[in-house]
Amino acid sequence: MTVTVENPLLTALGETLPPGSVLTGEAELDLHTRDSAPFSEAGRPAAVVCPDTIEQVQHVVRTARAYGVPVVPQGARTGLAGAANAVDGCVVLSMVRMNHVLEIDTANRLVRCEPGVVTADLAAAVAERGLCYPPDPASWETCTIGGNIATGAGGLCCVKYGVTADYVLGLTVVLADGEVLRVGRRTVKGVAGYDLTRLFVGSEGTLGIIVEATLALRPPQPPALALLAQFPSASDAGEAVAAIIREGHIPSALELMDRTTTEAVAALGHPLLAGHAAATLIVASDAPDAAEQVRAMAALCRSAKALSVSAAADERESKEVLEARRMVLPALGARAAALSGDVTAFIEDVAVPRAALATLIDRIELIADEYDLYISTVGHAGDGNLHPTVIFDRSDPDAVRRAKEAYDAIMAAGLELGGTITGEHGVGVLKRDWLARELPPRNLRLQRDVKRLLDPEGLLNPGKVLA
Repeated sequence: MTVTVENPLLTALGETLPPGSVLTGEAELDLHTRDSAPFSEAGRPAAVVCPDTIEQVQHVVRTARAYGVPVVPQGARTGLAGAANAVDGCVVLSMVRMNHVLEIDTANRLVRCEPGVVTADLAAAVAERGLCYPPDPASWETCTIGGNIATGAGGLCCVKYGVTADYVLGLTVVLADGEVLRVGRRTVKGVAGYDLTRLFVGSEGTLGIIVEATLALRPPQPPALALLAQFPSASDAGEAVAAIIREGHIPSALELMDRTTTEAVAALGHPLLAGHAAATLIVASDAPDAAEQVRAMAALCRSAKALSVSAAADERESKEVLEARRMVLPALGARAAALSGDVTAFIEDVAVPRAALATLIDRIELIADEYDLYISTVGHAGDGNLHPTVIFDRSDPDAVRRAKEAYDAIMAAGLELGGTITGEHGVGVLKRDWLARELPPRNLRLQRDVKRLLDPEGLLNPGKVLA
């Protein structure tokens, strides 16, 4: 944006906003340029605005519209698809100051909050009132509720408790013209009219700015018992997963680590892991009869040719089992630290039908060999959602090229196996072109029609989701 346009815009933005709400320093602009996604273009904003109220959000949106300037909403910028990346000359609308829990209704098991509330803080606040907010994205200690809703975030407990979308009862949204729209309800049931709430969940800020959310809560989760099983092949682990689901078990966690990940965690010193196993399953149950459930699921793992099965007898042993899953990122960090160059880890997200899980893991191992890359695969086996992580030297152009080509190969394999390009990270910039490969043309045209209806000038987070 040129200086002649930028100065009047900044003046107009600051007219009704408190001092310190409009940030234009180089460091602040740099900080708010992008989220955590690699391989995704990002521009430089003209300003970062940090509103405190819905009325201030309305003012920003209306002012930006008057000047024909894009608005890019941001939360904690922990996203992995580039959905929060700035575009040149835009106004970044940082929602982190709108971070209040507005109401906890214990009788109706719901909470109202602003979008900037950190997910872990919300969980702690409702826990103090004897309730539980189950969604637990990996970045839950830093990510925000608004970002979780905008991207359709998942987490470790999805197999039993569902994803963020399953807890969104209602939303307050500022539309592209600055009007406030309230959608959804406070009731447990409600089917009046089209489900506009679900339309905004996962829309990545392209249809409106989420300024308040009403979320469902549950009773506290009981302590879980866990087991760890290791297998000679991904196919055997896949059969164990299929058997657990087929027999009607509902684990509270069902996580898988491939050979590369197992070796990395074993090298870090976890006592239950043998590094030679081709796959590791971590299964937990918080059912009233958790001990019986764990024994039954352990038997299914043994029937699926498990090399070893360690079933926890109490909470302490369960913590040791679950620690293997929590050690994945530190283990990959240790692997990256041992390499030379500007090494980075690219965490991917692809989901397939559960029956295709083992096939995808095998395909990813072949892709790692083909492109001479270190690729660790871990994921939520219970819902077929895998997170291949590519470690490479981003200062090496050839390594970057190979990492990008491997990413494309993984996406292609997921679609070929009847899956989807994203299970919980969203589309953003990173997967925008791949969305056109997954969805039929009529579906894409309809989505573009919805975008034009709600944002006719294309100023809300342009370039995201839809090309």
